[in-house]
Amino acid sequence: MSETKRKAVGRPAGSGKSSGGHSQSLVRGLNILEGLAAAPVGLALSDIAQIVGLAPSTTHRLLQALHKQGFITQDAELGLWKIGVKTFQIGNTFLESRDFVATARPYLRRLTDESGESANLGIRDDGMAVFLAQSESPQMMRMITRLGSRAPLHASGVGKALLAWLPEKEVERILQARGLPKVTDNTIDTPARLRQGMAEIRRQGYACDREEHAVGLHCVAASIHDEQGNPLGAISVSGPVARIPESRLAELGGLVSRAAREITTQLGGRLPSAEEY
Repeated sequence: MSETKRKAVGRPAGSGKSSGGHSQSLVRGLNILEGLAAAPVGLALSDIAQIVGLAPSTTHRLLQALHKQGFITQDAELGLWKIGVKTFQIGNTFLESRDFVATARPYLRRLTDESGESANLGIRDDGMAVFLAQSESPQMMRMITRLGSRAPLHASGVGKALLAWLPEKEVERILQARGLPKVTDNTIDTPARLRQGMAEIRRQGYACDREEHAVGLHCVAASIHDEQGNPLGAISVSGPVARIPESRLAELGGLVSRAAREITTQLGGRLPSAEEY
């Protein structure tokens, strides 16, 4: 093998550019995809060039390469560029592979360390809250939740955190099917009070259960959201009123809502705003 041929081994075929040039093109292409992902209606060439800080001619070459591979499409009538099917397929693979229970476990343990109380993860199923994971408090007196157990959405911290971010039609459907039965004397039992509470949850970012599910127990919960801003599940901290008095709810609400935001971000989710409801 000649010296020239030996030097060519391992290099990209037909490439006279450095690997740095290829990396730069890749980064630019990914920046274009990020820009298009943030604009569902599409972007014109001039807008994309401005976003990535490149000349229109360079931007157009990158767009053509992405288009050829199926990552983006172009509206023939308006000339706008949009995210393509292949990009969606790649993103959807990530969404399908998400295991938010496994993702949440370290955060549950952190919440227990920070609060000294039990931390829980629950989801919504058939108009009820279902508990899937727990990090137990080291305290002798502690809240122990049987995995798979259920609680009414309107009468639990996890349930109210989930309800607050559901579309109004879904809330109405659940109310029609489940009603608002009282579990304790503190349980919310009117639609007006429930909706008032849901608005407060959206404003402050967490839900409080003040002996509404079990006498002598307080709970603070916040929801985890998917890429559309819909609630995937909720995490909570719960314990006896003696250790979680009213004066401590805001402190725990800050801890729980921060953990919920971090889990949402790790899962590729989006935090909705109260103004959307």
